[in-house]
Amino acid sequence: MSDELTTTVPLPAPARTHRVGPLLRVRHGMRHTHNWLQLVRFGAVGASGYVVNLAVFAVCVHVLGIDYKLSAVIAWVVSVLNNFVLNRHWTFDAKHEHPVRQAVRFFTVSLIAFGFTYVVLVVLVDAGVMKVLAQAIAIMAGTPLSFVGQKLWSFRA
Repeated sequence: MSDELTTTVPLPAPARTHRVGPLLRVRHGMRHTHNWLQLVRFGAVGASGYVVNLAVFAVCVHVLGIDYKLSAVIAWVVSVLNNFVLNRHWTFDAKHEHPVRQAVRFFTVSLIAFGFTYVVLVVLVDAGVMKVLAQAIAIMAGTPLSFVGQKLWSFRA
């Protein structure tokens, strides 16, 4: 009879995937100055989009004679394209991914933010807030949602 020498070989540990929930990512991201600078650039791009929107709307209505409802849609689309290009190249410097994929994400986030902003606007106007002031508040309320969506999904690194 021979004594068998048995050895145990340790199994490799299961691979750890480091997944952080979106709220933890946001909280962690708020600690970095770079993200606050991105938010300022995002606001500047948004302000330029607002000017582009108004200019396109005015040209469509007053120069081309297009109905104001269609003019509003055209102006929104042009301003979203303006904002996409500026955010992609300046705010987030996100040229690492295909632009069409980013554009689809950007447009989706923009629609969601627009929906949120619209609800806030209607609620405020129904509560008696003046329409222009309600719109200003609604845009401010929707901007963080748009920023987080654009940063974490549309232009993620």
